[in-house]
Amino acid sequence: MAHVIRAVLQEELANSRRMQRRYEQALRRLGKGSLVRKRISGHPYYYLALREGRRVRFQYLGKLSAQERQARLAQHRQRGQYRRLLREVKQQIRFLERSLRG
Repeated sequence: MAHVIRAVLQEELANSRRMQRRYEQALRRLGKGSLVRKRISGHPYYYLALREGRRVRFQYLGKLSAQERQARLAQHRQRGQYRRLLREVKQQIRFLERSLRG
């Protein structure tokens, strides 16, 4: 009976590691940074905020159309979802590894 449970845990661990790789790949494809809007002389200008070590650097994007803004915001939301899913699957992997050791 114990070997059946162990086999199921090992299979679940393999699935979780596969999911972790997929989430990491998806995050790399989505790129980094957050959309920031700054008002200069009453006109909106958009920047991509990127973290480089401890500093935040702003990359000028210019005046974006409504479509471009929506696409960037959707990308940002999707990146947040993948980060949350990645955090959850990493917790699951740690739990499964501990269970298999014990």
